Amino acid sequence: MVSIESDSARNRKVLLGIGFWVQGLRCFPWMGVNFFLKDGLRVEPSTLQILQNSANLPMVAKPFYGIISDSFYIFGQHRVPYIAIGAFLQAISWMAIAIFATSGMSITSITFYLLLGNLGASIVEVANDAMVAETAKQPNSSGELQSFVLMASSIGGVFGNLVGGIAINQYSPRMMFFVYAILLSLQLLTTLSIRESSLNLPKTPSNIGLKKQISELVCALKKPEIIYSIIWFAFSYAVIPTLTGTMFFYQTQHLKIESSLLGISKVFGQGAMLVWAMVYERYLKSISSRKLIAAVQIAMVFFMASDFLFVNGVYKSVGISDSFYVVVISGLLEVLYFFKVLPFSVLMAKHCPRGCEGSVMAFVMSAIALAMIVSGYFGVALAAYVGVNGDDFSGLSSALLVQSVCTLIPVFWVKCVAEDVKSEKKSKEN
Repeated sequence: MVSIESDSARNRKVLLGIGFWVQGLRCFPWMGVNFFLKDGLRVEPSTLQILQNSANLPMVAKPFYGIISDSFYIFGQHRVPYIAIGAFLQAISWMAIAIFATSGMSITSITFYLLLGNLGASIVEVANDAMVAETAKQPNSSGELQSFVLMASSIGGVFGNLVGGIAINQYSPRMMFFVYAILLSLQLLTTLSIRESSLNLPKTPSNIGLKKQISELVCALKKPEIIYSIIWFAFSYAVIPTLTGTMFFYQTQHLKIESSLLGISKVFGQGAMLVWAMVYERYLKSISSRKLIAAVQIAMVFFMASDFLFVNGVYKSVGISDSFYVVVISGLLEVLYFFKVLPFSVLMAKHCPRGCEGSVMAFVMSAIALAMIVSGYFGVALAAYVGVNGDDFSGLSSALLVQSVCTLIPVFWVKCVAEDVKSEKKSKEN
């Protein structure tokens, strides 16, 4: 019996370890995409940002993928086949980009392949997350698997950013796409070699799963403390005009920042995310989630105002180099957007009716994905309004100032976010 359990645990770690590592590594080919679009296809910053955000549209349908995988079995399995399907779609899309990525490739073609790849990535992420959640519910679970997959994803992200920053100078983006397609093919082969029965996962009757999950999600979303919180949370992202494409061009085209430094900047940001998770777990869990979320939102305002000073040369005049600012401050700002996801997830878990936490969190992630897409389009409109393009960044400081003001707006309605359950009980007693 012990041998069977250890074999199941080993198979789960192999499947999920490779899966989370490869998904964490997605930053590697995406760095190639950014430089291919800028240098190969010579697109404008607005076009780059529209493509970046449009490619994330499949992420919006994550709850649907989750309900489908929970409800419909393929050859008696409902996790492993979906991971295989997702890996296959990604491998096909990145291989196609590697083959056809020439200066004559159309924006429509690369957008289609990136959409296909992100569709596959979304399916894999949903199936992987479901397996981790199912394992966590087992009586003998110690939380070890959650820590393991977090480390695997983080290692993939660190490795992808570091190697990507160096590889883009040594090799063509096409080579980066090809390498990632090979890794996805290896993931596909590994997945096909593992039977779901060897993973010791609990089974859900497929004939009641679909209706049950939809009804549970609808029931949870009828609770004011849940739906109002989600609406505010999505709004807090959507109202900010994201200028990622513009800042990428400004850093690489105007400041001539090396790609290796951009990779280090992203690694620094990922390190900050891990530190934030540890600090939250150890010191901040007792603090009101609403207060933490508001504090993060206000911190974002100051960091974006800092970008305004950076573009106007204030930091350079006091001896802080552009490279240092991009690595440290820009790297931190990039992940600061997601600092508030952790306390918000804890808050939602406290308010969710028992048994539908997964469906609600999938809905939250979907809402965030949609809000980030809206934010990206808003940023494109703002950049066009102030006249920023690949050769003229004179209006960038004005855009950053508007961005800072927009980031502050949600703070005035932060009371829409529900208080923690304990706080509500205390207030009633008083």
